[in-house]
Amino acid sequence: MRHLQVRPTGVECFFGEDEIIVSKTDRRGIITYANDVFQRVSGYRESELLGQPHNLIRHPEMPQSVFKYLWQTIAAGQEIFAYVVNQARNGDHYWVFAHVTPTFDKDGSIVGYHSNRRVPAKGAVAVIQPIYAAMQAEERRHPDPQAGMAAALNLLTTQLQQLDVDYEQFVFSLEKEEAACRP
Repeated sequence: MRHLQVRPTGVECFFGEDEIIVSKTDRRGIITYANDVFQRVSGYRESELLGQPHNLIRHPEMPQSVFKYLWQTIAAGQEIFAYVVNQARNGDHYWVFAHVTPTFDKDGSIVGYHSNRRVPAKGAVAVIQPIYAAMQAEERRHPDPQAGMAAALNLLTTQLQQLDVDYEQFVFSLEKEEAACRP
């Protein structure tokens, strides 16, 4: 199956707060497992997902620099949590709070990656969207994609320094704020 160029519809779709989207990939990001929730929300059948690059569901409004940071982190053997907007097969989009971890063999070598994605805190998306929009605008200002991604990550780092938090603290602060508001 070739990567389809799907036009975003602007329609947000949702999945249940009690549901978890799960996928596994090899070291190159090729999907080796997709649970039923992933299939339903993305609109792809298992046979259409397996063997495809995970970026099949990448939404065009998602900054490339976030994925660069994500890949740097997991390739270094660390886990990462991130807010991600994905695109379903029909062009609708859905936000997730992703937890991505490397999978190791018995010798400690990375053999793949595992991602669990759940419904993000409602207020978190409202905070993340303008940050991602600014990052994407920064990426587009640079004719060299690598320079654009570096500049966008620098923009994020500068914002986090102003808040006196690192990336992980920032991400979890958004989840904690939401939890504090729940009865």
